[in-house]
Amino acid sequence: MIDPMSNSKRINNSMRPSPETVIRPEIMALQSYHVADATGMVKLDAMENPYRLPQAVLDQLSAVTITAEINRYPDPQALALKAMLRQSLQIPDQLEILLGNGSDEIIQMLIMAVAKPGAVVLGVEPAFVMFKMISVLCGARFVGVPLDTEFNLDLDVMLAVIEKESPQLIFIAYPNNPTGNLFDSERIERVIAAAPGLVVIDEAYQAFAEKTFMDRLLQYPNVVLMRTLSKSGLAGLRLGVLVGARAWISAIDKLRLPYNINVLTQLTAAKVLAHESLLAEQAALLRAERTQLYLALQTIAGVVVYQSAANFLLFRIADATTVFNRLKDQGVLIKDLNGSHKALVNCLRVTVGKPEENAQFIAALRASIY
Repeated sequence: MIDPMSNSKRINNSMRPSPETVIRPEIMALQSYHVADATGMVKLDAMENPYRLPQAVLDQLSAVTITAEINRYPDPQALALKAMLRQSLQIPDQLEILLGNGSDEIIQMLIMAVAKPGAVVLGVEPAFVMFKMISVLCGARFVGVPLDTEFNLDLDVMLAVIEKESPQLIFIAYPNNPTGNLFDSERIERVIAAAPGLVVIDEAYQAFAEKTFMDRLLQYPNVVLMRTLSKSGLAGLRLGVLVGARAWISAIDKLRLPYNINVLTQLTAAKVLAHESLLAEQAALLRAERTQLYLALQTIAGVVVYQSAANFLLFRIADATTVFNRLKDQGVLIKDLNGSHKALVNCLRVTVGKPEENAQFIAALRASIY
């Protein structure tokens, strides 16, 4: 009988597969996207709408979910929801719509679509981290163009990099995250004119900026536009929207996994969009609170706060990470951006909350500076 544990049959542990030997090194070098635990906190770190829907609307959603056929696959094209979105977002009839499980899935589809060998994805820096992270995941090379010292689009540098790199895909957020500002639209149009590939305008915060490229999409055949319902009060539904010419949307749709928008999201999002005036009212409240929060931050010695067209404010303060931790100790969670990019040294980002949440944040911030 052969001894199964004999030396000849033993597997050398050093020869076993491991993540380091199997997974791409650039993936191993990445850090996972971190979401902080907000249990028991005043949660002002993730650009969510702090207002819940009225009870009457919640009752309607409850009725819809009771009748939902969750034993069946959802409508693969989400046609009823797309019809509501076309009306709510004022999408021209000539343009097509693609839906994603949040904007993240749409970003992934876009990058996967262009990620042939040597493909370049271009964006500005600092910007939404997922543009770069998903580029790495998909095997594309991300090139970041620094913003100027005021976080504006540096057009000369941008155009020079476009000419040098000939990117297949360009991401521009309007307004930008994490800086909050709206880039000059004429500069964006210059980028569009120079782009050799597809330009993606990310309007995740349009409800607070009240400016859009939607009405200009028909002028620019190489531009698609992203929206999300996450910032307007439906973050838990995870619904992203891509709008563009039929040729682009049809091609990108080939990368969409079947049934990516689940039954409950389709039904509840469509029901909420029937009450879009409520979402508009909440956005107006948050815009007003943004102004008050901005003015309050300006009164605190040592704080430099930047203008924002989004539902958050970026500010700079000495020893930002220490201040961030002191805020956490007082039960207030914001976002520590110190160390995330050289342009964001000693920067923190706070989401605009309800008046009482903003007041608690300001009081905690004053108590954290000493």
